[in-house]
Amino acid sequence: MKMKNTESVLPSCGKDYLYNLPVGRSAVVTSLNTEGITRRRMMDLGLVPGTKIEALRCSPFRDPKAFKIRGAVIALRREEGCQILVEYEGD
Repeated sequence: MKMKNTESVLPSCGKDYLYNLPVGRSAVVTSLNTEGITRRRMMDLGLVPGTKIEALRCSPFRDPKAFKIRGAVIALRREEGCQILVEYEGD
């Protein structure tokens, strides 16, 4: 399976993949770039447009990464985090 590029998507307008969100920083979900059961699972976890997310921790090898989503701490792997587009808060 080919891994998506995790470089900034649209740096000029403050949007990026969720996985690139630095620890301690918050952002708001703008869109999900996935379909089917994966999209349904993400939505069930509360990852819908408008949801505020904070990056909490990163594992030693940077995968997975822990995020605070609607009061719960959820770990996402790079593959999942690169399917979620966010906009940084305060930009």
